Amino acid sequence: MKTKAQIQFSAGKRPELNPNQAPPPARTWYSTARLWHRKSTIIAALSMVAIGLHLVFRFGFRSAPDHYQLPLLVTLALGGLPLLYDLLRKVMNREFGSDLLGGISIVTSILLGEYLAGSIIVLMLSGGEALESYALRSASSVLAALAKRMPSIAHRTHGTEMLDVALAEIAVGDTLVIYPHEICPTDGVVTEGHGTMDESYLTGEPFQISKTSGSSVISGAINGESVLTIRTSQLAADSRYAKIMEVMRESESKRPQLQRLGDRLGAIYTPVALAVAILAWVISGEAVRFLAVLVIATPCPLLLAIPIAIIGSISLCARRAIIVKSPVVLEQIAECRTAIFDKTGTLTYGEPKLTEQRMAPGFAQKEVLTLVASLERYSKHPLARAILAAAKDAGMQLSEATEVSEQPGQGLRGIISGQQLQVTSRNKLMAQKIPGADQLPPVAGGLECVVVIDGRYAAALRFRDAPRAESLSFVKHLGPKHQFEHVMIVSGDRESEVHYLAEQVGITEIFAQTSPEEKLAIVRTETAKAKTLYVGDGINDAPAMMAATVGMAIGQNSDVTAEAAGVVVMDNSLEKVDEFMHISRRMRNIALQSAVGGMALSVAGMIFAATGHLSPVSGAITQEIIDVLAVLNALRAAFPPKVTHDL
Repeated sequence: MKTKAQIQFSAGKRPELNPNQAPPPARTWYSTARLWHRKSTIIAALSMVAIGLHLVFRFGFRSAPDHYQLPLLVTLALGGLPLLYDLLRKVMNREFGSDLLGGISIVTSILLGEYLAGSIIVLMLSGGEALESYALRSASSVLAALAKRMPSIAHRTHGTEMLDVALAEIAVGDTLVIYPHEICPTDGVVTEGHGTMDESYLTGEPFQISKTSGSSVISGAINGESVLTIRTSQLAADSRYAKIMEVMRESESKRPQLQRLGDRLGAIYTPVALAVAILAWVISGEAVRFLAVLVIATPCPLLLAIPIAIIGSISLCARRAIIVKSPVVLEQIAECRTAIFDKTGTLTYGEPKLTEQRMAPGFAQKEVLTLVASLERYSKHPLARAILAAAKDAGMQLSEATEVSEQPGQGLRGIISGQQLQVTSRNKLMAQKIPGADQLPPVAGGLECVVVIDGRYAAALRFRDAPRAESLSFVKHLGPKHQFEHVMIVSGDRESEVHYLAEQVGITEIFAQTSPEEKLAIVRTETAKAKTLYVGDGINDAPAMMAATVGMAIGQNSDVTAEAAGVVVMDNSLEKVDEFMHISRRMRNIALQSAVGGMALSVAGMIFAATGHLSPVSGAITQEIIDVLAVLNALRAAFPPKVTHDL
């Protein structure tokens, strides 16, 4: 009797799998971040409603002051007090940022009766906290994406029966069936079937890997067009994919905490403003001067200009097919001094390319390639596309083939223009004792297939994962244009392949055949020395991305990688990576101009207020003018620059 899965497959349907997987266990820090996110969001929403009601009552209905001030007083009571309590804790921990001065300004505005100004500051502080906590909370969606990617069931056979069982029920030695395009649920060995699997996002191997009886398979790999039967060698909980999830949890829990640009400027500005205010009070003996100084010292250029420059740059990035998931990366990438790249799909296209044709005596290169390409049109082998692409680039006219066959493990056979053709492997050629086999060139890196024409060895075709057209120029310009001091390749691919690519793109420092755990350790070591940029595209890159100062995913190959990265380049292009660096540098310059310029004007105003030349009301008006100037300058970040990249 057939199971539901068998019936669906025989009808040409893939079995319906439940994509939901239990999320990882909740952690205390995550729960706390979630609660704070909700509280900050509620306070920000309350502040906006209160400010809106205040303006309507004041200017729309021309209510009495007692009425139109009431919404603001509610905001300051329900929203301001929790913020002030949190800021007081920061003071106890000796943390002095721009938000601390904002808290003091809230108190000052209440004492001055400037309730609208105090409510606006509450809105700015709570809105910023909500965005920050959202960024922190969204990090755990990486683990959720990892969990959802794995199937919740596996197809286990016992005799003539097949049952769909939960992954937790799989034992070592069980026989599982993997249908086309399904994800392998655990590590094992193929016992029946012949096909390919895509392991590139897990191992760094750039090609579809052929699988036949005796081949090992790893959890998380995507099956090709054929049904494979495997015997499990690991429990699902001990599989390769499960280990990557464990590394991801560890990486997330130890994610580096980065100090924001506004906080660093605020750490200088806040003590200066307080010192001037206190000094003015002590020297003059007038408390009103203390209040006047703090009113004009309200750090709106920090609280407004920098976020506006960041939001404008995020918008510009989105229009350029660059998705910024963590705003802090815009501030940090300009300070990165070590660039770490994955190989496959990052510096390369992740696809095989015909790079060398070694001909046997008596055979012409153009003739052999024409015959092979004519035959490969009928093949689904991973190298067929590369051969056809080479023939197309050479402008070759292909011929019709007859008697085409592709038996598992025997290679591709057919007749083209009356000539018998076989495309097979080196080992199969040697086993068949084909005449001319002794003329095979020595084994080299990359992938290879051999061609037999009319029963005689004709050629060896070699393939490599081709570097991107812009990889060499991109790597060369990182130092002089973006001040990177070290450039490295950290790849899970074979050492020979990584060395080959490194020579092509001009990188001397490499780490090959690295596991996700090893990548994570390397990135942590480098990040301890200097701020790092990590660029990758595979699931095995996700832990390292989270550990780097800036993690960047290139392409849309993996939702897990996109979740782990701080920025996602939607196009498979290093030119877009360079473009992001330019947008970031420009944003930083504009933000600094707005913030530092605004603070400089505020300091000048503080001096006037301290000497009694500005009253609290005049100081508030002056501060508003400074804010408008800073914001207008910050808005420039949303408009595209004349030069977006220099490749």
